[in-house]
Amino acid sequence: MTETPTTTTSTAPVFPPGRYGRRREPQRRRPWLVAGLAVVTLVIGTLVAVRLYKNYGDPAYDAQVVTFHDISDDGLTLVFRVSIPEGGQASCVLRARSRDGAEVGHQEILVSDQPGSGTTTATQRLVTSAKPFVGEVLRCVPAK
Repeated sequence: MTETPTTTTSTAPVFPPGRYGRRREPQRRRPWLVAGLAVVTLVIGTLVAVRLYKNYGDPAYDAQVVTFHDISDDGLTLVFRVSIPEGGQASCVLRARSRDGAEVGHQEILVSDQPGSGTTTATQRLVTSAKPFVGEVLRCVPAK
């Protein structure tokens, strides 16, 4: 028995006609679309980073809780220290939370720099809607 050599140069699979629908031609890639999406993503990421830095990233207005005391059913006294640039003012947001973590008090105050010192200690009575467990300084930002 003799064999007949066959030569097939096509690597694409052959499908029975009409069985799998119409075959599409491969579409050409659009590099400008990928580049445009990359630029838009970069711009949005930069805007988000700038916004977050403005809200949380200024190290010149660093606040630390020193202590909280006089805890009663309707409030607590919060003592905190704020680093403020010379001659500046800070707007600080204070918060009191109950034992289960719920916010029971919230207040925003202005703190001014004391002459000759970059650090100011402030004391504030924070009124709450329930018995507080802890007092916190959420953030301090430059006063507007």
